[in-house]
Amino acid sequence: MKTVLITGSEGFVGRNLRVTLQQRDDIRLLGFDVNDDPTTLPTLLTQADFVFHLAGVNRPQHVDEFTTGNAGLTQEIVSLLQQQGKKTSLLISSSTQAAQENPYGVSKREAEDAVFAYGRESGAQVFIYRLPNVFGKWCRPNYNSAVATFCHNIAHDLPIQINDPAAVMNLVYVDDVVAEFIAALDGKVEATDDFCHVPTVHTVKLGEIADLIRSFRANRTDFLVPGLADPFIKKLYSTYLSYLPIDQFSYPLKMNVDQRGSFTEFIKTPDRGQVSVNISKPGITKGNHWHHTKNEKFLVVSGQGVIRFRLVGGTEIIEYPVSGEKLEVVDIPTGYTHDITNSGETDLVTVMWCNELYDPDKPDTFYESVDNKP
Repeated sequence: MKTVLITGSEGFVGRNLRVTLQQRDDIRLLGFDVNDDPTTLPTLLTQADFVFHLAGVNRPQHVDEFTTGNAGLTQEIVSLLQQQGKKTSLLISSSTQAAQENPYGVSKREAEDAVFAYGRESGAQVFIYRLPNVFGKWCRPNYNSAVATFCHNIAHDLPIQINDPAAVMNLVYVDDVVAEFIAALDGKVEATDDFCHVPTVHTVKLGEIADLIRSFRANRTDFLVPGLADPFIKKLYSTYLSYLPIDQFSYPLKMNVDQRGSFTEFIKTPDRGQVSVNISKPGITKGNHWHHTKNEKFLVVSGQGVIRFRLVGGTEIIEYPVSGEKLEVVDIPTGYTHDITNSGETDLVTVMWCNELYDPDKPDTFYESVDNKP
């Protein structure tokens, strides 16, 4: 079993890494965070086989805290490791700002230099990641992350400020960062040009990020699911959901109710149609229409019923019994008039998928009784 120490274990990246490593039974996990007793650090380092040094300072009250919280803490860690005479592997999360001459960048570069020196002198493996902006769940909003701030404020109906919508951001997703860090732990990462890199970086304009997040909020009224085939949109949408107010996880749907039951739209997509829920009262028949191109899938999840078909222009009636006790998808082919009847004594609940969104100007729906009655 390998003993792993995470400094900054309650921070954004540290917390995501910690909860992921907790799922493994071959890891003994130790944590050290800003509120812990600093005198415990030497003992923790003595036990560790691998150290993820993620603790640091990026928004201090006084500029000299950059030096003590970044370079100073890192130098203390490598000094303690050297004193112990162990070749403890060390991974440090640095920043692309380390290439700049601002106080934060200088302090991160000095921390990098201390780690490089430790690797040379001890022969231990070291991994230095100059991370761009990291986004994902559990990042603190209104602090130093535009994505976290936008997600939190838009989800809570608060204003956001964008000084330059055309500003380009390089972003890495926290799950990708954690996966890369764990690959280093497992010996599957090698540094190139001294530094290690998270393979997937998303380059997006600030204004585009804000527009996407605003569209996520609107999804609750237009029911449109984002284009999740885009990896960045998929990750950003997951991030946005993690910032929802705890009393707003749910949202109402518009139920179109009449004496026959109800019909409710659930999810819409730009290119893969929509999902709706149909409820029919006992004895009720719905449908009796056909489509040229529009096609559907019916899934009865509760109750008893029968779905009937007749080829347009034909006479044979085809029946498919359906039941919530045996989940079975029934395709609704084009060119067949069809209906669905509740043959049971309770409500018939059917999940319906259609391959396209409803267009009132081109409904592609033509009335014709399955029984061929006017």
